[in-house]
Amino acid sequence: MQENFLRVNPGNPLEFDLQVFATWLRENGYRERVIQGKLGLVGDLRKWLGRNGRGTPHLDERLLEAFAEHRQVRWGDLRALRQFLDHLREREVVQDRKLVPDQPTDLLSQYDKYLRSERGLTATTSSQYQHFVRKFLLERFPNGPFLAKEVKASDISAFILRRRQSQSVASAKLMTTALRSFFRYLFQKGELQADLAASLPTVANWRLSTVPRYMTAEEVERVLKACPCRTAMDRRDYAILLLLARLGLRAGEVVALQIEDINWRAGEFLVRGKGKLHERMPLPADVGEALASYLRLDRPACRTRQVFVCMQAPYRGFAHSSALARIVHRALQRADLRPTFKGAHLFRHSLATSLLRSGTTLGEIGEVLRHKSTNTTEIYAKVDFEGLRSLAHFWPMGGAQ
Repeated sequence: MQENFLRVNPGNPLEFDLQVFATWLRENGYRERVIQGKLGLVGDLRKWLGRNGRGTPHLDERLLEAFAEHRQVRWGDLRALRQFLDHLREREVVQDRKLVPDQPTDLLSQYDKYLRSERGLTATTSSQYQHFVRKFLLERFPNGPFLAKEVKASDISAFILRRRQSQSVASAKLMTTALRSFFRYLFQKGELQADLAASLPTVANWRLSTVPRYMTAEEVERVLKACPCRTAMDRRDYAILLLLARLGLRAGEVVALQIEDINWRAGEFLVRGKGKLHERMPLPADVGEALASYLRLDRPACRTRQVFVCMQAPYRGFAHSSALARIVHRALQRADLRPTFKGAHLFRHSLATSLLRSGTTLGEIGEVLRHKSTNTTEIYAKVDFEGLRSLAHFWPMGGAQ
């Protein structure tokens, strides 16, 4: 394809950056018409910078907003300009944003390094912790810098109580764990004179107090049969649903799956599980066929090694397991099923329940689900209603007067 959209002047670095940006857009699957529109917009930005005596190294969000106001660009165009700025920063042509000391962004960046290097947490867990900490900081200090010494135990308790009303027990427990970790981190750094982590309230959650939410084997098959498989996205989603339904993978494990993790000759693949635990699992025939079809015919050409990627440019792997929640939700709607819980974990519970009712022991179920402890698998004994019924004692219907 001839690149006649731009005449490169070696003396103008920004024009070279435009060429590199255009190449990046093509590699990430953008259509030529979209590329031309983005380059034309950035070309206007270049001229505006020149008229105002500014060069590429000066480019930042403030200048982008000033240009957007001058040109009265639409929101979509402003996103394109920010994309170009991010591209320049990735190539270190433009310096990254200078973070103001003691601001949430800078503090959370340091906290993330602590969680991953010293605590050994995964990127996903660290991101979950930061999500709750960021919400607390923005709510407690909406207009000013974060001052750790001004935080009181009552501030944290009030925040937890407000949020708890709209959260599940699991989410509330994760929130308190994250905040406890964060304030213990500040105490260890010497930012706090008292360990506020010790004052955080706990979330009541009695072990084995609930019954796992699940679908019957017939309902699972109904969800799979309702997948249309007409488009590339349909076939990608079908492969994802099969991994969830047949193997009980966690959402994060599906997101983390890499192309090189699949051993086609051996009929197995590597699961990157919780706690950085890697295990190999067999690849069922129907799952393998769906994966092979998607990879061979539908997966866009892109640099990421993740198996499952977005089907619209820029082509990249799923950033978070929440993408699978949306896929599962759409699949349940197509099958006209309305369970109270609609997340990807529903398939994991459903698989365990189906195995138990077919006579599989709890120990074997724990091996399939890759539980580290047998205690984790015990909860599924509560859905074996027939077995529990045989243990129940007779209760007399009548009573003494």
